[in-house]
Amino acid sequence: MSLRIGIDIGSTTVKVVVLDEQNKLLFRSYERHYSKTRERACETLHSIQEMLQGKQVKLVITGSAGLGVANASGIDFVQEVYATAAAVNTYIPDTDAVIELGGEDAKIIFFGGALEERMNGSCAGGTGAFIDQMATLMNVTVNELDELSLRHEKIYPIASRCGVFAKSDIQPILNQGGRKEDVAASIFQAVVDQTVAGLTQGRELKGKIVFLGGPLHFLMGLRQRFVETLKLDADHAVFPEDGDCFAAMGAALCSSDYGERSFDEVLDRLEKSVDSVGLVDTMPPLFDSQEEYDAFLARHNAMHPPEVDIHTYTGAAWLGIDAGSTTTKIALITADGGLLYTYYHSNLGNPVAIVLEQLREIYKLCGNRITIKGAAVTGYGEDLIKNAFSCDAGLVETVAHYSAARHFNPDVDFIIDIGGQDMKCFKIRNGAVDSIMLNEACSSGCGSFIETFAKALGYSIADFAKLGLFAQHPVNLGSRCTVFMNSSVKQAQKDGASVEDISAGLSISIVKNAIYKVIRAASADDLGKHIVVQGGTFHNDAVLRAFEQELGRDVTRPTISGIMGAFGAALAARDLHLEKSGILNAKALEKFTHVAKPATCGLCTNHCSLTINTFDGGRRFVSGNRCSRPLGEEPSHLPDLMRYKYGKLRALHGKGQGDGSRGKIGIPFGLNMYENLPFWFELFTRLNFEVVLSPESSRKLYLKGQRTIPSDTVCYPAKLLHGHVEALVEAGVDAIFYPCMPYNFNEGVSDNNYNCPVVAYYPELLAANVPSLKKVCYLNPYFGLHRPKDFERKASEWFFNEFQVPKRETVAAAKAAYAAYDAYKEDLRATGRAYIEQARAENRPILVVAGRPYHMDPEINHGINDLITSFGFILITEDAVAYLEDKAPRHVLNQWTYHARMYNAARYVCTQEDMELIQLVSFGCGIDAITGDEMRSILEQGGKLYTQLKIDDISNLGAVKIRIRSLMAAIEARKAQ
Repeated sequence: MSLRIGIDIGSTTVKVVVLDEQNKLLFRSYERHYSKTRERACETLHSIQEMLQGKQVKLVITGSAGLGVANASGIDFVQEVYATAAAVNTYIPDTDAVIELGGEDAKIIFFGGALEERMNGSCAGGTGAFIDQMATLMNVTVNELDELSLRHEKIYPIASRCGVFAKSDIQPILNQGGRKEDVAASIFQAVVDQTVAGLTQGRELKGKIVFLGGPLHFLMGLRQRFVETLKLDADHAVFPEDGDCFAAMGAALCSSDYGERSFDEVLDRLEKSVDSVGLVDTMPPLFDSQEEYDAFLARHNAMHPPEVDIHTYTGAAWLGIDAGSTTTKIALITADGGLLYTYYHSNLGNPVAIVLEQLREIYKLCGNRITIKGAAVTGYGEDLIKNAFSCDAGLVETVAHYSAARHFNPDVDFIIDIGGQDMKCFKIRNGAVDSIMLNEACSSGCGSFIETFAKALGYSIADFAKLGLFAQHPVNLGSRCTVFMNSSVKQAQKDGASVEDISAGLSISIVKNAIYKVIRAASADDLGKHIVVQGGTFHNDAVLRAFEQELGRDVTRPTISGIMGAFGAALAARDLHLEKSGILNAKALEKFTHVAKPATCGLCTNHCSLTINTFDGGRRFVSGNRCSRPLGEEPSHLPDLMRYKYGKLRALHGKGQGDGSRGKIGIPFGLNMYENLPFWFELFTRLNFEVVLSPESSRKLYLKGQRTIPSDTVCYPAKLLHGHVEALVEAGVDAIFYPCMPYNFNEGVSDNNYNCPVVAYYPELLAANVPSLKKVCYLNPYFGLHRPKDFERKASEWFFNEFQVPKRETVAAAKAAYAAYDAYKEDLRATGRAYIEQARAENRPILVVAGRPYHMDPEINHGINDLITSFGFILITEDAVAYLEDKAPRHVLNQWTYHARMYNAARYVCTQEDMELIQLVSFGCGIDAITGDEMRSILEQGGKLYTQLKIDDISNLGAVKIRIRSLMAAIEARKAQ
């Protein structure tokens, strides 16, 4: 019998194995291919030429990148799931499920009965590429990340949907002094959660589970997280010795079914199979000639502040620090904005140490000649740096960037800042920052996107960017997720595109992502006439040129575009007009110390992850908190209608006016049950049922139902319901009542009165996906409350059939329930009026928070309401003011009750001087994509600011804070005018 060879060509690696007749492994190799798939496979085969020369072999190729090679060389191919299944059935026959993580894919294969496979779709969260990205962010190798994770003490919740989100969760933890060990373990935990929640899709993982693929083979910390999360013992968690090459072994096993050839012929075929060059979609070049490029450079280099020599200058100076998410920028300026000293460097996860070292350096250079008269901080790490070094002021980054941009172009009306993984754009209207756009979901239009490719192709960013300037045929790569861009780039390489063409194509792609995905602009005029670009990414001339070409107009790029935040902070420090700065002097820095410890606050249900920073002389700074309680102060309880409603609704449980003789009815506290609870509570207690509410939402409750969630993309409020019904089953109620409600109450201000499809039909989804509901009486009838007479008729029949309740009794209870609902609405409006009166008496700003009823749940909004009131706002919800406006035509089909309320609330806010509005949107909500644009147009036409806050299961409020503070700064700027 001949020897069998299996080659598995994955998205990042090539695996080659040789098996003998007894299925024993004679040779194995696992190598990264850096996009040179065929060459890598040939090299490996050459290394075993002596062992196999002149022999007959059977060879099969598998893997996500293997099909092209197989077709070009005429070698047999087998699909990777079959290959993996063949290996598992041969070597570990009693397996129940396989979890396999690769470079860019993650899959779960269920055995037992028919083979069923689930694979990651459009997102590379939770794969090897994601782990690589996170290791780079933390400035360690993947192996160091693994070692760190084994020494963890606590785990933080981190989103693994996308590297961008994970970064926005990790960065604040590091910036506020969290331990790298804990963050490393949290990254692995995020991968586990993504795999379990995203891929099982409601099917239970149980029995004997085999773990395969590179990441699970090499990373002990990742293994540990999987085993602990799935509660597996040594018999049920299997990590095969050759788990990284399992698909290749499967391919070798499958080769038995194919014909044999001589080894030399196979090698020859592989070497000669030069990929057939296809046609590449190309675009016009960025620059036609060197002269054109020189003129472009001259125009942009004219924008620079005067440089002053710090060694000879004498006088006053002002310091600006921008403690960004991944880099720290510092600028020291003179009164006219001349630059004495600048600094730009990655903060290596420890901004305090970097600022300390830089301050010492600045003091050394300044000597006795230069006095620092003011110091201001901006950026992610603002609070920490401000407290550590006693700076004079902190300002929100949008304002810092605006003051810097205005310094170079007083008429600026649009600023776009593209950083490593974040993109900020803001419109300027009437001298204030107006609407702010941040990339919420995806970093494909950011700088790290180019960096990833430069590294993969073996270039530094600067060299890689220069390559594209004169490329004759830039490749059109479209605008999509970084991970999929990878496959576009690989395809372009196969089609014969040069590195130059790819470099130019990526620069153009970044710009398209920024303009069409983040800003969602229809034309260049949507942005503005006077555009200032900044952020490290625009140092790349190719990106800048592509941006100007795409918009068809010239933009301003200051030469200091990378440190504009710090420059703006320095200008703000100058405008404080202080005699002397309070910043720590050279002497105080000598005894400076800093220790950071993690802690969890247990004072309320938010359970904030705190970091306690201790500095020399016993100074303390606590970060990560959303209210002032962990600091030993009672939180400011300014009037907050969200908190008021939540307290009122949570109190609706028990027997009410009845005696509870008909048994216990469980009601899950989520989605439309918030709004309609006063109605159902009154109805059931009048009919002598005892109402049992599910417990308050929490992260723990979410995890209780996580494995039964079939859709990874549904909104977080819906995902929470799985935990709520599980909790009610455990509470041992007689029945769980959760009706399907396509229609909502008709408030007469919309074209129709639907509930959104998720709210309307989720009860049916729960019935189909939550196995424990089979153990209880789960009632999910269809009801509509919008026609009281119809409801009385239908409900009396249903209650008679289900519980033998006399029809007369049900009709009376229904009348009482409608009255109770009306009373609840009236109470809300009256409380809203009282809060508004109080705000006006105390001269406080009023913020209307417009969202869905269920956005008042503290686990869903993560304490945004506490954050808003802590800034001195009085908080009103949309339903307290929406009734003050009548029906009006809209640009969109206005058929949802909750949205009609938001539109009316926005119209009302436009008529009130002292009100502003913030819209809460659940991540992944399809309908809100429409409402967001409509709300923006109502508010902007009324001369108000539109602020949207996206919320999901991750509770880092960094971006939320930026938006609320920018809103406050804009209100201040308007007052000043």
